[in-house]
Amino acid sequence: MTASFVQIQNLHKAYAKGPVMIDVLAGASLDLMQGDMISVTGASGAGKSTLLHLIGTLDTPDKGTIHYHGRDLFALSSAELADFRNRELGFVFQFHHLLPEFTALENVMMPALIRRTPRAEAQTAATRVLAEVGLSHRLEHRPGELSGGEQQRVALARALVLNPPLLLADEVTGNLDEKTGEEIHTLLFELNRSRGVTLIVVTHNMSLANRMPRRLLLEGGLLKERS
Repeated sequence: MTASFVQIQNLHKAYAKGPVMIDVLAGASLDLMQGDMISVTGASGAGKSTLLHLIGTLDTPDKGTIHYHGRDLFALSSAELADFRNRELGFVFQFHHLLPEFTALENVMMPALIRRTPRAEAQTAATRVLAEVGLSHRLEHRPGELSGGEQQRVALARALVLNPPLLLADEVTGNLDEKTGEEIHTLLFELNRSRGVTLIVVTHNMSLANRMPRRLLLEGGLLKERS
């Protein structure tokens, strides 16, 4: 049996709401295999985005561990975590967070330039991944000149330009119409197949969630497999 490359064990996270502490995660656990495609659903406020932020090391748990290829992520220094995020993770959010003054190509090049990849090499990689997401004809357009679906494709290309093993997607179709959202869903499946990227998608869209090979429900602070 293939060993998991990410082990998420007993995650707890609580937030203060006035004088009261609200338990969002209360022992969530999950093992990820390379190439997994996983959807996470649950009620609003159930902790789905919190879970992604913890997996992405954008936040720290009150209790619990995440091991990545055997490394305890929360034992790493801030600099080591920043390097880990840059090398190993891709993030796509409901709001694409593209830089409006830069072209699609320049936005996608940004993670590679932050890693100090030579500019010509970064441009080649960005051009290639924009072609993968169907935007080879929009390289020089700025975000304001692109449709919502095209902007989300640019954000997806930016997340993948360094070829990360793990892609975290939070409500990526939440602001898109049904047809455009379906196109993004199809693209995610194609990228999983062509790149082997492991994908965790937090979504309210049950059509997308139910298409995923692994379907999880976050309820009562715990992750439960859905049939």
